Amino acid sequence: MSKDDAGGKNAKDTHYAKLRRAHRDQKRERGEIPTPKTDRRHRQAEDWKAPSLAPDQVLLYGLHTVRAALDNPERQIVRLSVTKNAALRLELPDPATLPYPVETVLPSDIDKVLGADAIHQGVMLETRPLPVRRLGALKESPLILVLDQVTDPHNVGAILRTAVAFGAGAVITTMRHSPTESGVLAKSASGALELIPYIQITNLADALEELHSHGFHSVGLDSEGPESFEATLAGEKVALVLGSEGKGLRQKTRTTCKALARLDMPGAIKSLNVSNAAAIALYAARQYLAR
Repeated sequence: MSKDDAGGKNAKDTHYAKLRRAHRDQKRERGEIPTPKTDRRHRQAEDWKAPSLAPDQVLLYGLHTVRAALDNPERQIVRLSVTKNAALRLELPDPATLPYPVETVLPSDIDKVLGADAIHQGVMLETRPLPVRRLGALKESPLILVLDQVTDPHNVGAILRTAVAFGAGAVITTMRHSPTESGVLAKSASGALELIPYIQITNLADALEELHSHGFHSVGLDSEGPESFEATLAGEKVALVLGSEGKGLRQKTRTTCKALARLDMPGAIKSLNVSNAAAIALYAARQYLAR
């Protein structure tokens, strides 16, 4: 019986081995058999430990996120780590002309820092946090978004992106029980973090009172609100206030808002994910302000 030159196996046996592997892979995709946990990326994920970052150190990743950060004059860049392919997609100039160091790396080098599950697309940017913003700078903005302890950075990132799309002047949130500036938050925002102030304050009730003094009418969204959202909009400046994913608005926030409102929905489901609710409220508020 003839053997193949490559590995010394019978060609017929090799053919059937490929068929068996393909059949096994199909069963795994259908969930009929478990996926083995010995693959390289799984081992990397198990062995990986998050890097210890200094308070003034932020790691951003992903092509859209990094491109927006590089284009933001307020960003203080420390170092750019990028693969050859990602550098071409970012359309980077000659590294010698840039005011920060550029390191050419392999995707596995970035995996070691961010973890194998991070979708970094071959680019990682070390930066300083964005400058701190104050509420007083929002006096001229007619529409802002206030988040009451929304903890999920993916939701906050999606809200930042929506807020930019509808021309909101800022997203305000609490320092505690809210995500700080990070790679996960920035990646979820897909560049929006560079385009809108993300203001973290100590006391939300005090911040709302300050906004009231600047002429804002605050509306808190509550699925059990006494009025429909459209009926509560008033004045020339609107601050939309949304609560956390599970508990909603805190009692102190509820009593501080000028109005509590619900988003009327005709379907069987009466509550939405906070990022979806933010999108609907921003659209309706923008329509009201445009009248």
